[in-house]
Amino acid sequence: MEALENPTLTAAEELTTLYARPLDRVLRKEIDHVDAVGRAFIAASPFLVLATGSSQGLDCSPKGDRPGFVLVEDGGRTLLIPDRRGNNRIDSLKNLVEDPRIGLIFLVPGANETYRVNGRARISADPALKRRFAVDGKEPTTVIVVAVEQAFQHCPKALVRSDLWKAGSAGRPKDVPTLGDFAAARTPGTDSAVYDADYARRMPSEL
Repeated sequence: MEALENPTLTAAEELTTLYARPLDRVLRKEIDHVDAVGRAFIAASPFLVLATGSSQGLDCSPKGDRPGFVLVEDGGRTLLIPDRRGNNRIDSLKNLVEDPRIGLIFLVPGANETYRVNGRARISADPALKRRFAVDGKEPTTVIVVAVEQAFQHCPKALVRSDLWKAGSAGRPKDVPTLGDFAAARTPGTDSAVYDADYARRMPSEL
């Protein structure tokens, strides 16, 4: 293969010289709703990554709860995602107010496949809707209502290469920074161990 004159690619056509055309079955897997198989995957998922954007920039946020915390309705054309307590930055929600486009990737521990959903979302504070997601008497502050536009399973190559679940089964690696380490790096004089211990003490009541 000949080297490109400019190694920085600036046109979609240039990408086609580097990547093979996707197989027809890969192109055909995209549908405009969550089907029965997708519902089963989402029902088993305790964790997703949510991507949004606006004129202020992009955001990619983790969302997690008990398996099946995201509900699928309207024949697979609507997802309901409770927004539970976090750090109150609400970057994703602020983005969605301006730009409703949303991307989701659902993961299930131990499964190397992932499930992707793209669509448009709105934020609801409807009391009846929030009550549906009450856990131990605690309701989410809002619910993200997603109108599904694209849904498809994603191949397992990335998780297989990373050996993600096997690596996680060994417990937390000792050399990975904690919240306390990050806090100490930003604020001189912070004791990272004390910070981590205080957070661990507070976290159960803040979930």
